[in-house]
This record gives sequence, structure tokens and C-alpha cells, in this order.
Amino acid sequence: MLNHTIKNVQVNSSNVISELDEEFDGLYSILDEMKGSMANTIQQEEAHKIQALQDQLSQCSNALESSEELLELAAQSLDIKDPVEFLKAARQIKDRVTMASAFRISLKPKVSDSMTHLMVDFALERRMLQAVKFLPVPKPPEIDLAACLVADNCITVSWKMPEEDSRIDHFVLEYRKTNFDGLPRVKDEQRWELIGYIKATEYTLSGLKFDTKYINIRVQACNKAVAGEYSDPVTLETKAFVFSLDSTSSHLNLKVEDTYVEWDPTGGKGQEKIKGKENKSRSGAPSPKRTSISARSSPRGSRDHFAGESYTVLGDTAIESGQHYWEVKAQKDCKSYSVGVTYRNMGKFDQLGKTNSSWCIHINNWLQTTLSAKHNNKTKTLDIPVPDRIGVYCDFDGGQLAFYNANSKELLHTFRTKFTQPLLPGFMIWCGGLTVSTGLQVPSAVKTLQKSENGLSGSTSSLNNIA
Repeated sequence: MLNHTIKNVQVNSSNVISELDEEFDGLYSILDEMKGSMANTIQQEEAHKIQALQDQLSQCSNALESSEELLELAAQSLDIKDPVEFLKAARQIKDRVTMASAFRISLKPKVSDSMTHLMVDFALERRMLQAVKFLPVPKPPEIDLAACLVADNCITVSWKMPEEDSRIDHFVLEYRKTNFDGLPRVKDEQRWELIGYIKATEYTLSGLKFDTKYINIRVQACNKAVAGEYSDPVTLETKAFVFSLDSTSSHLNLKVEDTYVEWDPTGGKGQEKIKGKENKSRSGAPSPKRTSISARSSPRGSRDHFAGESYTVLGDTAIESGQHYWEVKAQKDCKSYSVGVTYRNMGKFDQLGKTNSSWCIHINNWLQTTLSAKHNNKTKTLDIPVPDRIGVYCDFDGGQLAFYNANSKELLHTFRTKFTQPLLPGFMIWCGGLTVSTGLQVPSAVKTLQKSENGLSGSTSSLNNIA
């Protein structure tokens, strides 16, 4: 172990030195590039000034040559004896002197010989370079619990650094589901899920299934070299209704797997094969109903399997209080299905909506698609397009059962009554399959619609009034 650690130290040291060389080589490269660029600027300034002075010197030389010619002409004019001719020559000399460029040229240089405007002072940069140190480990972020939001199966987490740190490159967020309601545990039955390379100080976890009571969240800051310690984890409540489909009492023509149910025309023979060989030893063609009852024992009341035309499966968790929401999606080839709730006393041959202790909406896709609400063997046809996904909202204490288009949150129907016993989610299906989504919070849009619906009665409660 120690030898292995020594080897790792040597390898890691070599890697860090290589990275250090790369960083310094990068600095040298930048300095060389800057030096070349600034030297080029100085050379361009030098060339510009020399060219300007050479142009000025050339102009002075030309003016001097012109002045020499004028002096020679003046000397020659001194030899003229005729006063008229002399006066004429004098005027010509005067005119040429007036027009000569030599008398308008300044001998003061057009440009300065100073180059001080291109000097540099790297004192500040030198101090900065001298202050270069190894990257410090980032401090743990602080999660702002008051700014965190849990809604619509999304969790928005907000945090800040204890002090400004411009070298932070990104953040890492980890979350872990738990049923422990105290301070977050170091060890838990669930593993941490990681979200990396978050550039902002806020992140929203979306599309979560709330199948535990709480969720732990922690955040760490990372610079280019190293990740800091995690923040103190926080615990947020994630209340939602979670259930599975109860295969111990479902009709034998239904294949049930957790939250999926499919109509099975083999009459349960496929399920009997799973139980073992004991049924086969009794007869060549055992009765599915008889064998399933004797072979299975339900831990939830030991109720009989649904039979006859009651192709029913119930949820395995009862609703006794509060507000709850789940969704159901039918396969495209599903010919007939019902979605609703029932008391536990539903008989093995009873169908959803045909008893005074069950409420549902029914979808029929045979010759034409119809949607209807059913309770106590009373049916109300709903003139509404059938959605491909149905949301079920149950307010046990408020006595409301509402069905929604899960995509648009359009209200399909509401039952209003006083629930006197625990409710179980119920499903009936003939031909096709249903997928149930649980662990969902009551959507904000549904909460808003319920507030506006609470003061209304009208046609949506007519079935309950008849009952």
C-alpha cells in the first residue's frame, strides 16, 4: 500500500510539473508575442519619423539649390550699366525671391526625435507575476434554502459563494433521494446523482419522479485544477402519491408489471406458467381461476381476483387524506378502458363506475371514440376529445375527483362527493395496455383550476347527485 502510494505521488508530481511547464511555456509564448508586436510598433514609428525628416531634408536641399541660382543671377545683375536694364533685372530678382520656396521653408523638424511615448512600465505586471501561486481549493458554496423551489416535479436549487472567486470555472450539483426526514446522512440507501459543468449559480432539476419523501442536495465549486469541498447538504420535501398495480387481485386476463397493465387474451395461462409446475401435476388443463386463488395469497387483505367481465386491476396503496395526482396513458390499440377510484369493498365481478363506491371515466374506441363519466351505474357522455394521456386528481378531504387532459391540463370532468372510506386507484382494460405514472406532484395548473372550480357545481356533479 505504501509503495503504491509513493508511486502515485511520483506519477502525480511528474504530471503536475508537466502541466506547470505547459503553463509557463504559454506565458513565455504570450510575452514573446507581445514583445514582437510592441517592437514592431516602435520600428514603424521610427520609419515614419525618419521618412518625414528625409522628406523635409529633401525639400530644404531643393530650396538651397534654387537660392544659389538666384544669388548668381543677382551677382550678374551688378554688372549691368544701363539704369533701365538694371531696374528691370532688379524687379525680376525681387519677384523670384518673393516666389522662392526657400524663403517659406522652416528648418524646424516636423517630427520629434523623442520615443518616450512608446516606453513601457511592467512594474504592475511584474508584481502580478511575482504573486502567482498555486490555485487555491475553492471554498464550499452555500445553498440558499429560501430560494429553492419544489413544484411540478421540478426542483430549482440556488446557491452562492461565501466570497467572490473569479477563478471558479463551474459547479457540480449532486442529489440523492431518501426517506429519512432528519439531517442528511453521510451514507444512505440511495446513491448520489451528478449534474456537472453548471456555469450559473442556479439549476433546475426537471422531470423527476418523486418516489421518496425527501431529496438531499449538495453543490461543489471547481476551478481549472481542483474541486472544492461540497456544500452542507440540504433536505427538501418531495411529497407525491406513489403506488404500483396490485397483481395479487387483478383479473387473470391482465398482465401486470409494476405500473403497466396489458390485456391478455390467453386468460391468465401465461401467468400460471410462472408459478411453477405444481398446477400441471394436478391436471392437464387446470382452471386458471382455481389455481391462482390457491397459489397466490395477497398481503393486502387476501381478496379474490377480479373475474368475469371485470377486467380490473387496483393500485396497492390507499388514499386516506390529502390531495394526490397520477397520470394514465393508453396504447393506441386499446379498445376500451376505465380510469378512476374505488373503495376497498369492490366485488370481484363489479366494474368501475357501476357501483355506488366507485367513480371513473370510460373510454370506448370501438366503432367510434366516446368518453363518458360513470358512477353508481349511471353514465354521462362527455362531448370532449379523448386525450392520449389522462391526469387524475383526487382531493380526499375536499371530496373531489377530477380528470384532466394531462398535456393541456384541460378539465374533462369532476365528481364531487364525500368520501367515507379509503380510496384505491382503479383501472379496467379490454384489449391493449395502460401505463400509469406515479410519484407526481399535483401540477400548479391543476391547483389553479381547482381553486376556480371549487365554487362551482353544475353538470360536473350531476352523477353524484343522482347517486
